[in-house]
Amino acid sequence: MAEWPSAALAPWAADPRSSRGRVHAEASPVGRDDYQRDRDRIIHSTAFRRLEYKTQVFVNHEGDLFRTRLTHSLEVAQIARSVARNLGLNESLTEAISLAHDLGHTPFGHAGQDALNECMRDHGGFEHNLQSLRVVDVLEERYAEFDGLNLTFEAREGILKHCSRRNARELGAVAERFLSGAQPSLEAQLANLADELAYNNHDVDDGLRSGLITLDLLGEVGIFARHAREVTTRHPGLSGRRLIHETIRRMINSLVVDLTRETRRRIADVNPASVDDVRAAPPLVGFGDSMAAEHAELKQFLRDALYRHYRVLRMSAKARRIVGELFQAFLSDPRLLPPQDQGRARQNPARAVADYIAGMTDRYAIREHRRLFGIEETAG
Repeated sequence: MAEWPSAALAPWAADPRSSRGRVHAEASPVGRDDYQRDRDRIIHSTAFRRLEYKTQVFVNHEGDLFRTRLTHSLEVAQIARSVARNLGLNESLTEAISLAHDLGHTPFGHAGQDALNECMRDHGGFEHNLQSLRVVDVLEERYAEFDGLNLTFEAREGILKHCSRRNARELGAVAERFLSGAQPSLEAQLANLADELAYNNHDVDDGLRSGLITLDLLGEVGIFARHAREVTTRHPGLSGRRLIHETIRRMINSLVVDLTRETRRRIADVNPASVDDVRAAPPLVGFGDSMAAEHAELKQFLRDALYRHYRVLRMSAKARRIVGELFQAFLSDPRLLPPQDQGRARQNPARAVADYIAGMTDRYAIREHRRLFGIEETAG
């Protein structure tokens, strides 16, 4: 592995010089370490570019200012890197995991994932974390000597946030912790929490922008109400987007500060001398009890008021129909797939179809559905 120096890493941080390596051996990079190479490969991947046109909550064509999977991933990486720096963790590994965590997400957000999982029920199921790992291990086609991106073990392990015991047995070492009860690196734990922190707060922003939730409704949510009072006290008469932004940035800051303090406290209690000690310890990245309760309240509010709003559910119903009908059409006749996907379909038709659909952007899925099912009149 590379001997490029790692600056100011704590003993509990992942050090690229001690990485468990890559599936396919490669010469060490020059001018950067192996985790920096992972990050760079993710940013240059096709799957990463597609995130620009994949739904977070609102479908891409519903507005230009709503978050997409790409902007969400960038916000996760920013938050995670800030905390990683304060904890002496490896920023490049943290960033790589943060940027890659949604590479396998379907079009249309969770509605698309649920629909594809239902379609794959008799074929091994579908889960976007597993798909993200599949993207970086198999599906990206960029290099002459291997499929995928050939990321380090630590990056691949961090991408795999959830995994059933059945799937863990099939995946081998990268999923071993789901069988043994061990923890991943602190960088992986941090990226996971930063994901939740980012989407809860930017979904508040997008929900307000869309008009599906209101400031009055949010006034009943503890963490928002507390920071909104601080803003109006300090800036009487402030309203509109400035009031919303000032409140949300304070929410994010308070969550980040609490996450950093609580994680430092847990690390001090365990005093891990290595990454192996981290793996053997209970989860070390987390919020304090009070902040965890406020964070949970915000999540529940968004679930009830935004994600289950009738306008979001209407779009979700359309998304499920599009994904379901595409899946059945391609599975019943794999010749409808693009030529480059037909070879994989001969080996495992259902998985090849799932790979193709999961890789679609929102607008591409809509166009494919129109191509297959739309009947357009032409002039006689």
